[in-house]
Amino acid sequence: MGKGPGLYTGIGKNVRDLLYKDYQGDQKFSVTTYSANGVAITTTGTNKGDVFLGDVATQVKNNKFTADIKVSTDSSLLTTITFDEPAPGVKAIISAKVPDQKSGKIELQYLHEYAGISTSMGLTSSPIVNFSGVVGTGGVAIGTDVAFNTESGDFKHFNAGLSLTKDDLIASLTLNDKGEKLNASYYHIVNPLSNTVVGAEVNHNFSTKENTITVGTQHALDPLTTVKGRINNAGVANALIQHEWRPKSFFTVSGQVDTKAIEKSAKVGIALALKP
Repeated sequence: MGKGPGLYTGIGKNVRDLLYKDYQGDQKFSVTTYSANGVAITTTGTNKGDVFLGDVATQVKNNKFTADIKVSTDSSLLTTITFDEPAPGVKAIISAKVPDQKSGKIELQYLHEYAGISTSMGLTSSPIVNFSGVVGTGGVAIGTDVAFNTESGDFKHFNAGLSLTKDDLIASLTLNDKGEKLNASYYHIVNPLSNTVVGAEVNHNFSTKENTITVGTQHALDPLTTVKGRINNAGVANALIQHEWRPKSFFTVSGQVDTKAIEKSAKVGIALALKP
């Protein structure tokens, strides 16, 4: 199944991770511990200016069953239950957030050598129904993502995407927001030994005629240290350095500066993730 087209969310994921993943503008700290019976407990705290946000997440695994429970400082409780392969290639996910009575959702995913399908439905009397499907291979994939609001009888969104993979190159093209926005991305592995990668993303809005261009790169200084950088056509530049100081434990420092307004203070973010 690993060589199939995957799910629709996988289209353009490589370049999204390159350009946006791990960049942090705040101070974030997380610690994961494991009990004797294998229960994982993760405590996370984030300092956003004068506001401190925190949550405690618990994960329990038993064969093909996984339960995730997260309690946040806003008194919300998010529960996600995953059944992995109740049938070959199938994954079932049930989630709900308390006290939001309309947040309940059930999702089914199916992965095949030549197709990837995901469908979800809200657990309400007038739910939003979502369907996404991809057909193709590991080299060429085309798919669509549709959400329909049964209460209003309207499509919430209608997206379509195409992905091309050739050796060390990945290109994708998606049409989003009912044809209002076009996104093109490019991902190139320059040197796999040093994990050197370059990528670019172009977004065009047909209604406003605006274009947003973002380019980025990453490079491994050594097996445990990676640097990343990106800049967009608005002149906003970001950079980060991430060090794995012990297995699965990362220390990340990132910064942002507006090159068209140097007089403004640069933003600096720090993230520390600890796992045993």
